[in-house]
Amino acid sequence: MIDGEEKVGVINTEEAIQRAREKELDLVEVAPLSDPPVCKIMDFGNYLYDLRKKEKKARKTVKKTETKTVRLSIRTEKHDLEVKAKQAKKFLEGRNIVKVVLIFRGREISHQDLAMEKMQAFYQILEDICKVEQEPKRQGFQMTMILNPNK
Repeated sequence: MIDGEEKVGVINTEEAIQRAREKELDLVEVAPLSDPPVCKIMDFGNYLYDLRKKEKKARKTVKKTETKTVRLSIRTEKHDLEVKAKQAKKFLEGRNIVKVVLIFRGREISHQDLAMEKMQAFYQILEDICKVEQEPKRQGFQMTMILNPNK
C-alpha cells in the first residue's frame, strides 16, 4: 500500500481503510490484478479531474489529418509539375494526405497512357517522402491517386 508518497508495505484492508479515513481521503485500488492488490490513499475526485484534464490536453495536441488536393492535366509541363510537387511536399510534411487529380478535357480521355505517365512522373518527384495508398485509377473524366506521408 502507498500512503500518500510513503510506501507502507502489506497491511490488512481494515487498517488501510482506517488510515484513509483519518486523512479524509479515499483508498483506491491501483493494481487489482497483482498479488496482493496494490492500493493508494488519495483524493479520488481530484485524481479523476487531473485525468480528464490530461486527456483533454492530449486531444488538443493531436492534429487531425486532412486530405489536400493537387490538380493536374495531361498538358501540365515539367516545371509546373515540379511546382505542384513542391506544394504537395509541404502538405505531406504537414502530415496530410494528398489526393492527386488529373482532369481530362475533350479528347484527352483517349490518352490514358499519357495520363498514367504524368501521374508516375509526379510520384517519382515525391517518392522519398511518401508512398502510394491508392494507385492511379480513372473515375469518369478524371484520374486520381492518393499519397500518404512516410511515418
